[in-house]
Amino acid sequence: MLIKERAVLALEDGTVYRGYAFGKRGETIGEVVFNTSMTGYQEIMTDPSYNGQIICMTYPHIGNYGINVYDMESNRPYVRGFIAREFTHTHSNHRATEGLEEFTTAHGVISISGIDTRALVRRLRQGGVVKGIVAHRSFTHPDDPYGEFSSDEEAAMVARARAYEDIDGRDMMPEVTTQLPYVWPAQANLEKGKRIVFMDFGIKHTIIKKLAEIGAEVIVVPATTTPAQIMALHPNGLFLSNGPGDPSAPTYTHETVWKLLGLLPTFGICLGHQILGLAVGGKTFKLKYGHRGGNHPVKNLLNGKIEITSQNHGYAVDTDSIQGHFRATHINLNDQTLEGMAHLRYPVFSVQYHPEASPGPHDSHYLFQRFIEEVNTFSGANALPTAKSSSGLIGV
Repeated sequence: MLIKERAVLALEDGTVYRGYAFGKRGETIGEVVFNTSMTGYQEIMTDPSYNGQIICMTYPHIGNYGINVYDMESNRPYVRGFIAREFTHTHSNHRATEGLEEFTTAHGVISISGIDTRALVRRLRQGGVVKGIVAHRSFTHPDDPYGEFSSDEEAAMVARARAYEDIDGRDMMPEVTTQLPYVWPAQANLEKGKRIVFMDFGIKHTIIKKLAEIGAEVIVVPATTTPAQIMALHPNGLFLSNGPGDPSAPTYTHETVWKLLGLLPTFGICLGHQILGLAVGGKTFKLKYGHRGGNHPVKNLLNGKIEITSQNHGYAVDTDSIQGHFRATHINLNDQTLEGMAHLRYPVFSVQYHPEASPGPHDSHYLFQRFIEEVNTFSGANALPTAKSSSGLIGV
């Protein structure tokens, strides 16, 4: 019989799940959330939006198609930890360059398997997200990796999880944003295509690729870039990226976006959507357990169509708080929260979900084309309309 190294997941509410060690041996702490996607674990792990979080996958079998260099959403994993009912130690996929265990070990992703993930997800749905610790016994008891943690050790982990700093109120952008501007693709001719400045709040590579595919030349800049520095690049459009943490914390981005509002066609995704709402004086709030997965139904209020979307966020924009500036264009059919908005005057719009769909369905790819259409037809701030368009919506 195969004997596995022991591990535990200890939550701040006192719940302890006992399982087995996977990935890099050690101990990690973060906010425990769940994702309902059946595939895409590599994209999820390398999405900077998950910085500071321990991810539980609801699909029970993770790792069967391995890891490849093409599906990376950044240069490394950002998840604080990883949880699954079962991790496979073997994989089968002609694109794979390594297995999940090799990847998590090499990149320091401390993981746990063998726990009842259905029970964990039910607890998170009922009580909301919590802080937790994943600990491997081989890390704390190297001479006895197959034994059990004592009740006192588990109680101490619960106490440490409870005392750990909340994500609420934390500005996490400095941990994920680029330190220096760069051009995508690297060989781009910036005199050829429409130039889009991409504010990096925790960017996913696929979003940049989608813009590049339709002819945009992208300049990615740090989150702290000032309005004057952005305009000095002579952009044709502005993109506000996804990212982690509490959107109310990085107030410098609110000010930057406010000062640029109306000067450039602007498209925001996820955290970029929330920053846009806060920039006009709106409010955000934390969802009980967030929206994370590849199967979230969203209604397009402009045409009545339903889009199945990929989502990853723990906060939402308060719809009432943006009245007078934006109008809702999309809503979540599960809880009626705001999923998209468009400015009443300017060519500025945003969505809460991820239209690049990596991983996820492709229902919302049209938004990238809509953004480029806005960029191509924009005649400058002096040509902005003095009243609403006939539909009351611009950019969507």
